[in-house]
Amino acid sequence: MTTALGIKLSALDTAPVWQGSTATASLRNTIRLARAVDRLGYHRFWLAEHHNMPSLSTSSPAILAGQIAGVTKHLRVGAGGVMLPNHPPLVVAEQFGTLAALHPGRVDLGLGRAPGTDALTARALRRQTGPLGGSDFPAQVAELLQYFAPPPGAGRGVPAGEPGLVSAVPAGEQTVPVWLLGSSGYSAQLAAALGLPFAYAHHFSPHGTMAALDAYRSEFRPSQYLSEPYSMVAVFGAVAEDDARGELLSAPLRMITAQSLRGQNPYFPPAEEAARFHFAPEERAVVDQMYDLQIFGGPETVRQRITELTKASGVNELMVLSVVQDHEERVRSYELLAELAGLRAPEDAVTSG
Repeated sequence: MTTALGIKLSALDTAPVWQGSTATASLRNTIRLARAVDRLGYHRFWLAEHHNMPSLSTSSPAILAGQIAGVTKHLRVGAGGVMLPNHPPLVVAEQFGTLAALHPGRVDLGLGRAPGTDALTARALRRQTGPLGGSDFPAQVAELLQYFAPPPGAGRGVPAGEPGLVSAVPAGEQTVPVWLLGSSGYSAQLAAALGLPFAYAHHFSPHGTMAALDAYRSEFRPSQYLSEPYSMVAVFGAVAEDDARGELLSAPLRMITAQSLRGQNPYFPPAEEAARFHFAPEERAVVDQMYDLQIFGGPETVRQRITELTKASGVNELMVLSVVQDHEERVRSYELLAELAGLRAPEDAVTSG
């Protein structure tokens, strides 16, 4: 449903792990959050693949998406995204084909090119010693697309040598929307060439948003998947009762980003502790360039920032990632966002966990 802001509104999660807590607790809170945003009327709920990062628990998006789909009724659920170079396309097609068979019409598959981790872990995932840059990503995407329901009259699967084809059971019976994700122009251009929907990681690379989306729209070729371009941006954000609290909720992200620049890989700190963190000048520059362009604040400030971003970018959909320590405050942030966007709860909405 298009909101009063002129776009659809969705949620992204990474199951953040906080100091003094555990990944297990974070995953359970992700399930609770999904039930809450389902009740509020959000359009999608996606999980982002990460590995060897103690502060992020979403190492298995397909498994977590299945759990979420099982306890919600309305949300489209999926990966935002599966880092395809980490996996055989056949396995990804089987996983998401299975999800679609069990939850028809509700499953999305977003594909990324990056490893979602460090080089050492990427080698452990891919079991190889060669280049890890995802140079064969277009071929992997093409293979994956063939496993899902093709145009009428075409075969299913990919060549496996005589006497037949490899089938990704039950993907060949399903239609799963495949998205390309990116934080540069590379995936935007590939999505345009293939006629696929495109999601831009504004939360990673906010200064490249407009150029990537312009490239996607200008180079888009209609396909069996889309007749016209469809784009989304993902942002960090949190809505609080006032601007001061909303800005404070960005402090853990700012601190953990600075620590990553130092080669550290910590858990998320409480907001009050993060607000006292001392940044080196070069760290402050990086952090401000990233987070000053996100959507933290009170309702009116967030409304203004969303309106500016969506009008400038021309996107169809906004996906918000809120990293807030207290579960109830995180749910409240999504509630305030739903209110300012004019979302309507489904009539048979499930009760929040």
